[in-house]
Amino acid sequence: MATTVHLSSSSLFSQSRGRRDNSISSVKSLRKRTVLSLSSALTSQDAGHMIQPEGKSNDNNSAFDFKLYMIRKAESVNAALDVSVPLLKPLTIQEAVRYSLLAGGKRVRPLLCIAACELVGGDEATAMSAACAVEMIHTSSLIHDDLPCMDNADLRRGKPTNHKVYGEDMAVLAGDALLALAFEHMTVVSSGLVAPEKMIRAVVELARAIGTTGLVAGQMIDLASERLNPDKVGLEHLEFIHLHKTAALLEAAAVLGVIMGGGTEEEIEKLRKYARCIGLLFQVVDDILDVTKSTEELGKTAGKDVMAGKLTYPRLIGLEGSREVAEKLRREAEEQLLGFDPSKAAPLVALASYIACRHN
Repeated sequence: MATTVHLSSSSLFSQSRGRRDNSISSVKSLRKRTVLSLSSALTSQDAGHMIQPEGKSNDNNSAFDFKLYMIRKAESVNAALDVSVPLLKPLTIQEAVRYSLLAGGKRVRPLLCIAACELVGGDEATAMSAACAVEMIHTSSLIHDDLPCMDNADLRRGKPTNHKVYGEDMAVLAGDALLALAFEHMTVVSSGLVAPEKMIRAVVELARAIGTTGLVAGQMIDLASERLNPDKVGLEHLEFIHLHKTAALLEAAAVLGVIMGGGTEEEIEKLRKYARCIGLLFQVVDDILDVTKSTEELGKTAGKDVMAGKLTYPRLIGLEGSREVAEKLRREAEEQLLGFDPSKAAPLVALASYIACRHN
């Protein structure tokens, strides 16, 4: 005889939620295993960073091939980012997230995170979740920064900006989604690799870097400073903007790398100072490029800071003065790496030079 089973709406909800939670758990577990496998596989191919001069042994005098190092780290990061945002429903928001996150770019922030981790004895696999989290937040900030209510930009990395493709509403949601995903990804993928107390510290560090005392503060003052008379504003004001808007996230990337790699407090502070220097350096060079390069060379609209009446280093101290500041910041960044193993510090020394000499 057939048995009739009566299920309450609450029990049906519980069963549905259980199936959903199991599905989400499976996706997270698969994502974690895939990211770690990719990192391990790509790291094993990464043994040739030091290009050995003919007839010489592989010692500290060997030339460091930063271009090769950068390409390989970018490949690792891109592969991990691709896995981190699978195409799930609702598709439109996922596509909008992937459009900007996987649009390329130099991947300076994740590279910095990984290099800092390796500097203190860690490895790429351990740093990768934090490196991806920083890039997700960076991409989130770019999507929002490009919106008509902010910088009103049409191009980013040589492609139409997110809101130009998916609309302003979807761009706002894509940026929000990336911000949340960053913290989820870092904590889920690092589970079992990084001690809980270190992960808590990493989460706090990253949250502080992007909040009202970090990136958001810099962005707010930047917007409020448009059309200000440069004769009435000093370098201190401009440095506040860029220490928060640009350097704070670079600083977080470096510090997260050291935390993940098990570095000491002294090492954390040295890398914090290094990152602040290259963060300001990055912005000084960005300001120089904005007035010396074309839209085609930059991959974004050239001269938009001038058109918006924004405060920039060339506007305050001229091109030559800006170049002198850039060189000073590069030297100060390198000074923070003294005392570390030169072979392990080589990527970070090269990164400071790369930022100083970049063309886009």
